[in-house]
Amino acid sequence: MDTENPVNYKYMGRSFNDLSINDDSTAFSDCNSDRSGEFPSASSQNRRLLLACANSENSDELIRQLVSDLDSCSIDEQKQAALELRLLAKNKPENRIKIAKAGAIRPLISLISSSDPYLQENGVTAILNLSLCDENKELIASSGAIKPLVRALRTGTSTAKENAACALLRLSQVEENKVAIGRSGAIPLLVNLLENGGFRGKKDASTALYSLCTVKENKIRAVEAGIMRPLVELMADFGSNMVDKSAFVMSVLVPVPEAKTALVEEGGIPVLVEIIEVGSQRQKEIAVAILLQICEDSVLFRTMVAREGAIPPLVALSQSGNNRTKQKVSY
Repeated sequence: MDTENPVNYKYMGRSFNDLSINDDSTAFSDCNSDRSGEFPSASSQNRRLLLACANSENSDELIRQLVSDLDSCSIDEQKQAALELRLLAKNKPENRIKIAKAGAIRPLISLISSSDPYLQENGVTAILNLSLCDENKELIASSGAIKPLVRALRTGTSTAKENAACALLRLSQVEENKVAIGRSGAIPLLVNLLENGGFRGKKDASTALYSLCTVKENKIRAVEAGIMRPLVELMADFGSNMVDKSAFVMSVLVPVPEAKTALVEEGGIPVLVEIIEVGSQRQKEIAVAILLQICEDSVLFRTMVAREGAIPPLVALSQSGNNRTKQKVSY
């Protein structure tokens, strides 16, 4: 697997080590468990769940029964079992191990392919919540979850799509899964969610793409899927709350020549120059890093950057920025 490491770039005869941005933790908060499906009013089922969450012995017995109900002939029983397992995995971390050990993963994966949108959504979200436990990630992937999650990303409800993106992100944190996820057709669907989803969908898609595109073949897939257009549009919209996220995704893509060309064709240079002029300190730093990679080994792109008026804001940044930014600008 071709996972790219930090590179020693050279520009105008001078070297610059590792253009990666270190402070990306606040730009990308991990996709967490689902934000819907909290315990509503006190029905008998919900009282049972609350009791199980408070009592380990009760939870063990309940989990075994719910896993059995996943194979029921009744769709209603399957729905209720998937919902309760989803909530148990969400609200008590130790339940994630118990549910996996009870054999829930394979039947939950089968629900992801259901034609019933509610059943599919609960199956996707239960798998997401189980994937929050590192010990479960490899088992979920090896049990065949990737292709059904990609299918949910294509056909599911908006919640199912968002949670499928999050689950794929979690699985991509196991390095060996990144190529499999990319080859399963996930990248174009994540690009579509980035372009057309709501705010949460855009955020979840960008986070998953950032993780997946550390692999070169996934970078190419993302560029071929047209990722540069939504990235440039989001970077240009300071009211979107997506400037940082989209810029970080772009930063992992631009080392490949196809991404540089696509970025320029989509009008990315003036957007990056504007960020250097009016963006936050972190946004300015990443914009400088991206521009430097665009200009590397391309007289044409260097000329375009200069003609766009980048020199005055770069000079100003070299005088007012922090040491890291000043170092980048000086090159």
